[in-house]
Parts: sequence; C-alpha cells; structure tokens
Amino acid sequence: MPSDLMAKIIKADLRGRGGAGFPVALKWQAIKDSLAKNPKAKYYIIINAGEGEPGVKKDAYILEHHADTVLHGVHATMLALDPKRLAGIYFYTNHNYYKLYAKKIDRLLRTHEFLSLKIFWNWQLKPKDLSYVGGEETVILNVIEGHRHEPRLKNIFPTESGLFNEPTLINNLETFYDIALVASGGYDSKRFYTINSTLRPGVYHLPSSWPIEDVLRLTGNWPSYKFFVQVGGDLCGEFLNSRQLSKVVSGSGSITIYSWFNDKSDDIINKLVTYFKENSCGKCTPCREGTYRLLELAQAGKSYSPEFWDILDLLENASFCAYGKNLVLPLSSYYKNILKIN
Repeated sequence: MPSDLMAKIIKADLRGRGGAGFPVALKWQAIKDSLAKNPKAKYYIIINAGEGEPGVKKDAYILEHHADTVLHGVHATMLALDPKRLAGIYFYTNHNYYKLYAKKIDRLLRTHEFLSLKIFWNWQLKPKDLSYVGGEETVILNVIEGHRHEPRLKNIFPTESGLFNEPTLINNLETFYDIALVASGGYDSKRFYTINSTLRPGVYHLPSSWPIEDVLRLTGNWPSYKFFVQVGGDLCGEFLNSRQLSKVVSGSGSITIYSWFNDKSDDIINKLVTYFKENSCGKCTPCREGTYRLLELAQAGKSYSPEFWDILDLLENASFCAYGKNLVLPLSSYYKNILKIN
C-alpha cells in the first residue's frame, strides 16, 4: 500500500480540508524532497483539529463518529512517507474537543498499529485565547514550540523547515479521514458539510462536486422564505444570494443560512468586524489597527464608506498573514451580493 498510495491520492485529486484546498500530493512530495535533500532530517506530522472558525462543526462530528478512520489515515501517511524517519505526531485540538474525545482516541491508540511502531504521540492543546488565527499553520508551530502565538514568515514552508526546524506535515483532521478512504479504496469524492439552518442543521457527508443549491435542497434545508447564505465559514466565507447557488461549497465546508428580513446588515457587519478586531494577534499594524478602525466606522454607521473600502484594501494587500486578508471576502461579497441588490 505505501508505494502506490501517492499515485492513488494524485488520481483522486485529494485536497486538504482545512480551508485552503491545497493538493495533498504536493505536500507529501515536499516532505519527501526535504528528506531526500537532508539524509539526517526527521519529520513531524501534525493533525490539526483546532476548528476555530464559527459555523464549522465537522471536526467534532468526525471525532465523534470516525476517530479510528482518522488514525488509519495518519498511519497510512507515515508508512507512505517513511515511518523510520518520523520524529513524532502531534494532535492539535481545542480544549473542548480534548475534554470530549481524548480518552476515546487514547483508547483506540492502545490497540492501533501506532503502538507497535513506538512513535512519539502527544496532545497539544490550542490556547484558549486563540480562535481562528490559532489554526494557521505557522501559529501552530509556534504554539507547540512555546513561542509567541503569532504567524511566521512563509519564505520557508513547514514542509521544508517546520516544527523544531524539521520538515513538518500539517493537515486537517478531515484530510486524514480522506487519506484512509483512499488507502482502502473507499474514497468517493465526498466531503463533510456543516449546515447551519433552522430546518435540518447538522453535518452531512455528500459529494464535493454538488452545487450549494443541491446540498440545501437534498438535505431538506431549502428555506421557504427569502434568504441568502455564507459559504465556507462564518468568518472568511463568501456571502451569496439565492440566485448564486450553482457554485460548489468552498473553504471549510459550512453553509449558514440568513433571512433577508430578520438578519440585519448592521448586526452581520458588526459581528464580522468585532470578531476580527478582538482576535487579531496584533503582530502587524494593518490588521491590528485596520480592524479597530473598521469597527469604529461600522459602529458610526459608515460601513462601506470610501474610508472603509480603503482600509479593506490595505488589509488585503499589507496584512502579514491570511488572517487580516480573510476579512475582505465576506465584507466585499456581502456588499456586492446582498446589500447592493437588496
């Protein structure tokens, strides 16, 4: 299995499920290349189950129902990359998930092949004061190493020099679930969707190619009232009106339904800007000061004023990491797709 798993992953066009959708095979190849360049190097695997974005609940569902499949995916990964050069595995998760699922996973590990390979396994809890930004890859590295909880420069990727300066593979929990299915021949191009609705909310496992409209209709979540949605996550996801739902679901796979009549624009904009302002790590001026100023403008009733747009442009082009940039899509899409046609 290890020798042909890479080929299977390439054929399946498997992509990471943490939000960015980066091809799994490219990350694996980057690890292999790094190990080939330095015969003395070891590598680490980090399972990212921090799930800090509001509106996304798939990791909890997977831990509840498919934890063993995830472990098989991790095991298949280490066998394919090189088990003898694996320095350790970190399971990065939030305090609530640790409380709910750590005993279950530790129990599974006692009967799993991990134990026979004597691989160092450690839980790493996401700091309670870190939410969305705490899921950024280089922030995770800093948290585990005990450094300040802020992103690193990405001129060197984690697959080349990551945890403790060793090549490091960081993938979302769902990605390892998918890897297990590819390894066993059971992958059928599905993904997990979190649907936040007043009708039939929950987590669904459905084809990743389905348009948003099909996902909503076939799960019984198509509202009878006039509505719009935010897709991908309740922070960085794109807002779409009900005539734009031929797109497939992006990002972390969530769909949140809003009512045109009951959900007020001021509340939505204030919620978004407040969250980004309160959870900025403070490393860079554009994000730290820009989100503060955006909140001032929103609270003064000046959302989407020329100054508001200027600051959004600054966030998109000058933020140190993706956190500040990610505020641009929800705010701009809300204006173009919802407010402008209201």
